[in-house]
Amino acid sequence: MKIRSKLSWTFILLLIFGITAVSSYAILFIRNYMLEEGVEQIEKDARWMEVTMRQLNVRERLRDQVAVIGRSSDYQVVLYNREGRMLTHYPDTMQTPTGMAMGDDIRQTLLMHSDSVVVRNLSEMERIFAYARISGSSHPAQFVRISQYKERIYQPIKTIRWIIYYGMFISIGLVIIVSLWISRSLTKPITRIKDAAREIADGDLEREIHLDRKDEFGTLARSLNRMASTLRADNEELKRINERQRQFFADITHELKNPLHTLMGSLEMLEVEGLDEKQRNKYLEKIRGQAERIDRLFRDLVTLQRYESDKYFVEKKVFNLGKICKDLQRWHEDRAEKKGLDLEVKKASQEVVGDPDKIGQVLDNLVSNAIKYTSEGRVTVDYQLTDDEQHVEVKISDTGPGIDPEHQQRLFDRFYRTDKARSRDRGGTGLGLAVVKSILDAHDTRIELDSTRGEGTTFRFHLPAG
Repeated sequence: MKIRSKLSWTFILLLIFGITAVSSYAILFIRNYMLEEGVEQIEKDARWMEVTMRQLNVRERLRDQVAVIGRSSDYQVVLYNREGRMLTHYPDTMQTPTGMAMGDDIRQTLLMHSDSVVVRNLSEMERIFAYARISGSSHPAQFVRISQYKERIYQPIKTIRWIIYYGMFISIGLVIIVSLWISRSLTKPITRIKDAAREIADGDLEREIHLDRKDEFGTLARSLNRMASTLRADNEELKRINERQRQFFADITHELKNPLHTLMGSLEMLEVEGLDEKQRNKYLEKIRGQAERIDRLFRDLVTLQRYESDKYFVEKKVFNLGKICKDLQRWHEDRAEKKGLDLEVKKASQEVVGDPDKIGQVLDNLVSNAIKYTSEGRVTVDYQLTDDEQHVEVKISDTGPGIDPEHQQRLFDRFYRTDKARSRDRGGTGLGLAVVKSILDAHDTRIELDSTRGEGTTFRFHLPAG
């Protein structure tokens, strides 16, 4: 059964039960109220009847006078003598069963309390009886009894009952109509939300629920829209990650292919008989160079993986930048001399905050790249306090060929090269600048690039002063 039908039947049954219960209680309450009012009224009329009977004319027939009084009062009237025997009654057609006799208990009560009225209203009796003593009468009648059928008292309630019944049926009809309308209005947004949720679950992440409501349904619709938006963003991110991963493995495969081919070729040449010592050393040097290249590739990959997964990738502390620069010059001065380059490294003492090993790796990669791509001129490493004296600006400059603007945006991407063929020939892995950016990102600073084609390149970044 659908939720709309469940809501409709629930509302209808609950309201019908409520209306029926209220109507039945109303009828029962009115019935009891009218009976109580009837008993109270017959008691009052019994006192009035006793006064009237006291003034009867002894010269006229008692029966005729009782008939006149009975017709005017609309009661059944019976007169008794002092011993409780019936003298006369009205109407004449009224039968005289044992119930017409006056009980001794009633007679004794009225004799002891002449001003009281005794009312008999038993549930098994069809009529209400009221007895009163006629005090000071000059005729044989000493007691009067008046009675009335309960149905006569209940007569007005029949009309009221039908009014209540008609109102109940009309109310039930309205309840059914209103319940169907309410259930429809309640389930309509639920149905829309359900359909939208099913479409989103089936993969339609562009689906949105347009439900302009301020209640819980509106909140649920907005939550589902936010969920769909989040899923769309996550899905796009997963696509980008998947594409980067696919490209990443393709690049690794490509990067390993060349050194492996060189290794295999060199090993094959070493197996050639009659190879002289000079040629053998040449092939051994190639093997060593390619092995070092593969080693650098995997070390760079480990560094990038740690940056993405290890929250303790950097361990910051205060260290002397000048000491690292002294080591830097010692590592690279031989390579610079071989290419005829001037390596100018500032070595003045300057304390900064960061991970000394990782910053050393950044400087090593940047200086290594600068020497690799600079054919003549110089490579400079400089640093100085900024104007606010809160940071130290570090600059690595060269007089190389520079970098075209179209390459500058992607220069720090993994395996990206401005000239792939020449870069591989120089032994690069394509990960050096990606490693630099990852380390500096972990230090909450960014790498900046200034380069003009034919005029050289400058990399700069900032570290907190120690």
